[in-house]
Amino acid sequence: MICEDVATFVDAVPPMGALAGLDLGTVTIGVAVSDVMRGVATPFETIKRKKFGLDATALLALCEKRQINGLVLGLPLNMDGSEGPRCQATRAFARNLERLTPLPITYWDERLSTVAATRALLEADTSRKRRAEVIDHVAAAYILQGALDRMRHMKANP
Repeated sequence: MICEDVATFVDAVPPMGALAGLDLGTVTIGVAVSDVMRGVATPFETIKRKKFGLDATALLALCEKRQINGLVLGLPLNMDGSEGPRCQATRAFARNLERLTPLPITYWDERLSTVAATRALLEADTSRKRRAEVIDHVAAAYILQGALDRMRHMKANP
């Protein structure tokens, strides 16, 4: 089930349980996971992309192992808020994944998530090599944390 907004997603997922955030790139998929209370997003791993079937198998195996209850996909909007080819590719990935899993899927505006992740890694004095290894799943954590914060705010202000 694809939920076009976070409010619909909140209604579709159980009140507790881990969620996963995805930063879909053309070469890799950054994955972050939340705790069961959905307070903190933690960078988890980066999946090297091959073809959709293999990518989906790896992702769904991770979801089963970590008992994931829903997926938050970073939506790479243009800076003016419009959708370009990368957004279309993300939506196509979600539609294809929806056929393989009952997990609710939603989108989160990922503008500047990689910039924020890079800045945080630079502030932590991370080497260039290490930054290249972890940037995708750190960006996924920024995406997921944004969605978690919004979900928490929605519960506090119904």
